[in-house]
Amino acid sequence: MVRASVSPDEVRYIQRRAAGHDGRVVTIGQLFLFSTETGDAWLLDPADQLAAQLAHDGDPVQIHIEENDTTFAIGWKGGYRIEGPAFIYVDHDTGQLSTILGYPTHQLK
Repeated sequence: MVRASVSPDEVRYIQRRAAGHDGRVVTIGQLFLFSTETGDAWLLDPADQLAAQLAHDGDPVQIHIEENDTTFAIGWKGGYRIEGPAFIYVDHDTGQLSTILGYPTHQLK
C-alpha cells in the first residue's frame, strides 16, 4: 500500500461520474482520477505507475482503502503505462496485460 492524498469522497465522485458515463479527469496532488464515457474509472499514481480500477462499465469496483486521521493508504491492484493512444494495464496478482483504447491518454501523460 502507498500513502496518497485522495479522499474516499473523491473516489466516490469519480465512480459516480463513471456510472453516468461522464468522462472526467481530476488531478489531486500527484494522483489522477479519471472516468470515461464507457463507464470505467481509474486511480493512477504516475510517479510509480500504479493503477487501481474504480469502476467498470458503470459499476463501482471494490478497492481497499485505509484511512485514519493522518494517512490514507490505497491497495494498488496493478501497474500501467501509456503508449500513444493505448492505456496498458498489468494486474499484479494475475500478470494479465490489458490494452485499452479510447481513454484520455493525452491528458494523462
